[in-house]
Amino acid sequence: MTTASAHCSLGVNAQFHENSRNFPSKSESSSVNFHSNGEFFKISLKPSLGSSICSKGCVGRVCSLPEIGDLFPEKPPTPILDTVESPMHLKNLSHKEMKQLADDIRSELLFIMNKTQKSVKGSMSVVELTIAIHRVFSAPMDKILWDVGEQTYAHKILTGRRSLMHTLRQKDGMSGYTSRSESEFDPFGSGHGCNSISAGLGMAIARDIKGKRDRVVAVISNESTMAGQLYEAMSNAGYLDSDMVVILNDSRQSLHPKLEESPKTPINALSSTLSKLQSSKLFRKWREVAKGLTKRIGKGMYEWAAKVDEYARGMIGPLGSTLFEELGLYYIGPVDGHNIEDLICVLNQVASLDSTGPVLVHVITKEDKVVPNEKPIGISNKYKEDPYEMDPQPSNCTQTYSDRFAEALTMEAQIDKDIIVVHAGMGMEPSLKLFQQKFPDRLFDVGMAEQHAVTFSAGLSCGGLKPFCIIPSTFLQRAYDQVVHDVDRQKIPVRFVIPSAGLVGSDGPTNCGAFDITFMSCLPNMIVMAPSDEIELANMVATASCIDDRPVCFRYPRGAIVKSNSSLCHGVPIEIGKGRILVEGKDIALLGYGAMVQNCLRAHSLLSELGIEVTVADARFCKPLDIQLVRQLCQNHSFLITVEEGSIGGFGSHVAQFITLDGKLDGSIKWRPIVLPDNYIEHASPMEQLALAGLTGHHIAATALSLLGRTREALLLMC
Repeated sequence: MTTASAHCSLGVNAQFHENSRNFPSKSESSSVNFHSNGEFFKISLKPSLGSSICSKGCVGRVCSLPEIGDLFPEKPPTPILDTVESPMHLKNLSHKEMKQLADDIRSELLFIMNKTQKSVKGSMSVVELTIAIHRVFSAPMDKILWDVGEQTYAHKILTGRRSLMHTLRQKDGMSGYTSRSESEFDPFGSGHGCNSISAGLGMAIARDIKGKRDRVVAVISNESTMAGQLYEAMSNAGYLDSDMVVILNDSRQSLHPKLEESPKTPINALSSTLSKLQSSKLFRKWREVAKGLTKRIGKGMYEWAAKVDEYARGMIGPLGSTLFEELGLYYIGPVDGHNIEDLICVLNQVASLDSTGPVLVHVITKEDKVVPNEKPIGISNKYKEDPYEMDPQPSNCTQTYSDRFAEALTMEAQIDKDIIVVHAGMGMEPSLKLFQQKFPDRLFDVGMAEQHAVTFSAGLSCGGLKPFCIIPSTFLQRAYDQVVHDVDRQKIPVRFVIPSAGLVGSDGPTNCGAFDITFMSCLPNMIVMAPSDEIELANMVATASCIDDRPVCFRYPRGAIVKSNSSLCHGVPIEIGKGRILVEGKDIALLGYGAMVQNCLRAHSLLSELGIEVTVADARFCKPLDIQLVRQLCQNHSFLITVEEGSIGGFGSHVAQFITLDGKLDGSIKWRPIVLPDNYIEHASPMEQLALAGLTGHHIAATALSLLGRTREALLLMC
């Protein structure tokens, strides 16, 4: 028997990695890594071809991509789209064919939505715009950047990724955002919005320095216009005066509580004619000549002519159009975003201009644009138009953590009239509508203005109110400077609520909340806590409401609550810095933080079947740490494992710091941390992501078995 095959038979000499990420989940087609006699081996547990394979080094997988027709037999006909394999094929299409192509793409998007249960609403609004951009510009030589990932699906279909759309946001499938590693047609990654102009300007300046002639197009949305970085980029673009095209996709979204009352930009024959005139080469040349003449006459005449020009353009343009002119961008618009002929005409004229500086084209679109004569394709009731809903929940999971948080906060607000909610990020969580309905004057949604949200909350607190500042974990990163200087350094009692903490399934690394434990717990005055279930969540809402001498934060994950049939009750404040023991044993201690306490309990159940007595403790607080609880666990056990759904440097690091300084590591205690791996975990289902991260109950149990020297049982547990 060879060395490799000998170890396939689970020889007792195999030494496993103590890192739990070497143990895949039971349901995952994956592999287990281990060392033996100085050599590395990988066992393929469930390979796609043949039986179990074991070999030295890496085991490859062979798989073929199914044809779209095999996957979707009821797929609607798309005759024009079927002839388009790359953007170059758009150059020869007639206007009539391009209109048919737009209908084909919408049919395709609707079908994708039905099959993947992922929202395509944003992309439905930009189909004609995407076609026009790729008709006029020559990607990938010309750089096309997008702010919002959900608006890029038509772009992906036209740039050779149509056959992969059914894998959208799935494990090993296509990203829901633009990705440099996915396609050469994606020059920059999109995600949180507001970065495309900054990145595009950098590419434009690099082009100018290198003497190249490619064009740069940045597509932004009106969601992006609420972010400060966008205006910083526009101002810098106006100052540097480098050639680039900014397209504002205005889908008439608004933070106005009554959208129908918010001002709307009219689209008609006059606006179309004026947009074509503004973008024409003759008009631009005439304008530059006039500016040159007035400069020669004198500074006073030039300033007077500039004011006349601004006033005239403000009269014929929509509200706010002069703002872009003040920032240094030449404004063109509004243009009907569903009129391909107008779009191509304007973009062709913009693309033909040389040395004109940055140009902004204002395009009006509708997200509810439908396909004419489209037959229903049986969209599932499971589908929800909810930016926070990443994966369909099982039918028996009726409530999420966000639902329970909103209910708990509403109950607190009924008692305490000083409670105020400030929300920032990509769209307000639907669950918060309960609070908004009951207290419409006590909720402020500021959109993608996280920095403002933090300092605004600090001001509310200084005014005697109790602000709960709700910002998803990944978006809070953008406001960290304000958290440090405007809140923590001044010990202002702002209550930070951090939803979407940890892994977020199909949204992948873009919206993953991996770092908040680390960057919040290092602040000197911040109280950092996390609930293990929905009851603890309500308790922490009550706890945060009572704290009035320093800032506090708590996180909770996406997804369904732990006890689906539990009734909601009013939260009870928790003693600050006090954890709890849930199950007592003698062999090994599992100290969980936040939602990972539930996986520690699952590991306890698995280990109990093997006769191992396990203590499971809920830390509750990362800062201040319950040092009495940690001491007790170290004194009563020989092995301690900390588990958290966060990056290196978080809860486990605080525990390590304490037990090191307290001398516990000088004794017999052996400590192992289980944290998120030091890499970005790509989109997949929540369970698949947890398996990849080594954070499932099976992984925790396998790590415990490895610590106890029972490596054979650890492998058997994962097989």
